[in-house]
Amino acid sequence: MNIVVLAGGLSPEREVSLSSGSLIANALTKEGHRVALVDLYLGLPELPKDSTTLFSSLGQYEHPISERIPDLEELRRASGNGKSLIGKNVLGACRKADLVFLALHGGIGENGQVQAMLDAYGIPYTGSPYDGSLLAMNKDLSKRLLRGARIPTPDWALLDDEPIDPEKLWQAFGGLLVVKPIGCGSSVGVSLPESKEELTDAIAEAAKWGKVIVEKRIKGRELALGILGDEVLPPVEILPKSGFYDYRNKYQGTTREVCPATLPDGVWETAGELAKKAFRILHLSGYARFDLMLDEENNVWFLEANTLPGMTPNSLLPKAAAAAGFSYEALCRKIVELASAR
Repeated sequence: MNIVVLAGGLSPEREVSLSSGSLIANALTKEGHRVALVDLYLGLPELPKDSTTLFSSLGQYEHPISERIPDLEELRRASGNGKSLIGKNVLGACRKADLVFLALHGGIGENGQVQAMLDAYGIPYTGSPYDGSLLAMNKDLSKRLLRGARIPTPDWALLDDEPIDPEKLWQAFGGLLVVKPIGCGSSVGVSLPESKEELTDAIAEAAKWGKVIVEKRIKGRELALGILGDEVLPPVEILPKSGFYDYRNKYQGTTREVCPATLPDGVWETAGELAKKAFRILHLSGYARFDLMLDEENNVWFLEANTLPGMTPNSLLPKAAAAAGFSYEALCRKIVELASAR
């Protein structure tokens, strides 16, 4: 097939996305496909009339991830794209493809906007449809649906336009809080404040990326659970060498991941059944990854769903898939097959 791999975009996770997209593009060429790796935001200077010059079978892509979140304002100024979130000739390239493989993370690429655009033009793509993408990306909406389905998720508060009272928040959550932007991944803007003063700063930092939620912090073990088709992949335990699983610890090799994680009897089975239920409740499709906490009494808590989980060398889904017997190429092949079947 001719496949466009969409990556990048105007998102704080664009570097992660470009790394994922590079590896995916290389894997797809090994599988015999012809690929065009396209930056959603920067687009293409021109669109060849002959699609044979757009797609390549070489597969020699690479994109390392820096320690810092990219400067999106500088990118916006340098590109000259103005208010547009989709670069020149992106849609045209997608219309020439048999399938679009979405390697996007965050922002327009994961909140359902790109998926809705592709649906409008009848272009098939990988991953969840626009409604599932929207529901999963909005942490407040997804937690409401999970709780409504009796899937355990920590207590939380959505900070709207009302004046914020740090003292009240601190007391409400017993001094154990996680502050997050409502619609980011890769731990962008996430903080674990240790005082009321730090809470105020944490809220201000998260607010740089949009609306904010404050969530009850669960003490225990941090886990990730992937779903591929109708299969629950082996659980991954996340063990940062210092601090918590933030942007740097995710992508700079400073975290140890154990897969499959050694869990008490019955925990994997319980978490797996809940994950399948959450997958259905959030209208997801193809594949996804759930972030969980296992508390000190071995209770499972669902934090959030990732509809387009990372596919970088340090990402969790490929490690879980490998533990289930899928090579990286086989994982990409399965994702393509699931999209084609849908």
